Amino acid sequence: MTRDPASPLIEIDGEAATVATLAPALGGYGHFTAMQVRDGRVRGVGFHLARLDAATRELFGAELDGERVRAFVRHALGSAGRTDASVRVYVFPSDDAPGAPVAVMVKVGAPAHAAGGPYRLKSVPYQRPVAHLKHLGGFAQRYHVRQVEAEGYHEALLTGPDGTIAEGAVTNVGFIEGDTVVWPEAPLLRGVTLQVLERRLGEAGIAQTSRPVRLADIPGYQGVFVGNSRGVVPVESVDATSVPTGAELLKRIGEVYESAPWDAL
Repeated sequence: MTRDPASPLIEIDGEAATVATLAPALGGYGHFTAMQVRDGRVRGVGFHLARLDAATRELFGAELDGERVRAFVRHALGSAGRTDASVRVYVFPSDDAPGAPVAVMVKVGAPAHAAGGPYRLKSVPYQRPVAHLKHLGGFAQRYHVRQVEAEGYHEALLTGPDGTIAEGAVTNVGFIEGDTVVWPEAPLLRGVTLQVLERRLGEAGIAQTSRPVRLADIPGYQGVFVGNSRGVVPVESVDATSVPTGAELLKRIGEVYESAPWDAL
């Protein structure tokens, strides 16, 4: 049977997924990373590999060789016949036995469109458990995204009980104060786009700091933006609060991110 090139492809440890090899992934204990591939290249690939290795060590007490992951991703892209794609790499136990080795699953799909904008955010009272890990079991995030999208918003903004802002459901969020980028200080996932931006902003001489940011503080900022592997997007409102989108630094942040190199797999 000829494979439909438009359908997603899934490989586990470099082989086509089967019911037997896919079943352990349904247990919900594992982690992943998501990336956009263009011409066989990925922005911040080193950050992706470091994330996968650190989470594998924490969850499974084992290292995950980055070259092994690269080889699996290259193989899956070749099997899918794609050089441009959305790719997710999942790591989970290969079976239920204690101390079982980890399996690496690569899912290849169509490339995602660049994020549009500006975005409208709606805050929700939720923070991810074990927030520093990009772990499986994101039901609540998807639930909140679906709820806010139904109300005409683009993204859910996750907040603590006192209104402290952590992150978006599928993005990181940053704030502009004068000539400085302010990152929230809260339990959150340090996404690859955030890490790429931190590095590039530093190289561009743009000041950065981190501190707690609450919903009540938003009117004091000159801009807000969100970012993930699809790009960096300005924010025009959070709940009923309008946010300026004309700050020169906001434009500069987008340019800095777009100038980040694409690393070979």
